[in-house]
Amino acid sequence: MRLVTFAPSLRDPARVGVLLPDGGVLDLGEEARLRGRALPFDAGDLVSLIASGEAGLGAVRELAAAPRSKGSALAGVRLLAPIPRPRKNVFCVGWNYLEHFQEGEKWRQAKTDLPDHPVFFSKATSAVNGPYDPIPWDPKVTTQVDWEVELGVVIGRPGKNIPEERGLEHVFGYTVVNDVSARDIQKGHGGQWHKGKSLDGYCPMGPWIATADEVDPSDLRVITRVNGVVKQDSSTRYMYFKIPRLLAELSLGLTLEPGDVLSTGTPPGVGFARTPPEWLKQGDVMETEIVGLGLLRNVVGG
Repeated sequence: MRLVTFAPSLRDPARVGVLLPDGGVLDLGEEARLRGRALPFDAGDLVSLIASGEAGLGAVRELAAAPRSKGSALAGVRLLAPIPRPRKNVFCVGWNYLEHFQEGEKWRQAKTDLPDHPVFFSKATSAVNGPYDPIPWDPKVTTQVDWEVELGVVIGRPGKNIPEERGLEHVFGYTVVNDVSARDIQKGHGGQWHKGKSLDGYCPMGPWIATADEVDPSDLRVITRVNGVVKQDSSTRYMYFKIPRLLAELSLGLTLEPGDVLSTGTPPGVGFARTPPEWLKQGDVMETEIVGLGLLRNVVGG
């Protein structure tokens, strides 16, 4: 299933929906109302659905199997990030593709050994942005804005000290993330990784969450285009640390909860590593795609 958070218009509150085979969006709350039944989750909060476990997914399957309402055309609604405001910061992984690690040596200006453990950081919840919403642009804040396509992992079952061999059991689904980065802030001002990654709107996500039963995350093609020009083109098979290892290490002493998002790192081709470096400009169009999973389209300052 592909689950979305959407609004019929700018003034309407967020609603949770499921994509139908014809491409329409079924409003789960409205469908439940038409059937006179209660849902085991809040129909305006996708994290609530995730936390409801199999009871919630079972209810969604039943409603989507033979809907009474027509549903809305996907083009006629505003898709928000599937989790518009996560309950915790978005967890992120640095240097998780070997070639990206190597291309970063020039930027780090020092040779660094490959890490024995994943390098984690986070993005503020206020950085989360919609799949088709503009990226804020203010040259007084940053002029070195970079792109990073990443596979997002959404936690379903809570867990702490998760064994690596059971890591995938805790995954609810997958989404597309663009870890937009202000490199001048990230590198300058004493090395402000968190601030450089956390500017408002610097984490487009979506356009939906595909449930884990529909996705094999081991070999997904990941692509970034800027103004139609391919900048990144790789596969998740080149991840240095695979998803089970990431979840095992992240959960050591740290409880992962339903709705938590882990962005799993980016492949080579980012702007800072190019010669000369390339930075996004106002009006640029970023398309961040994981083939078979979804595509984000965000205009810088649009």
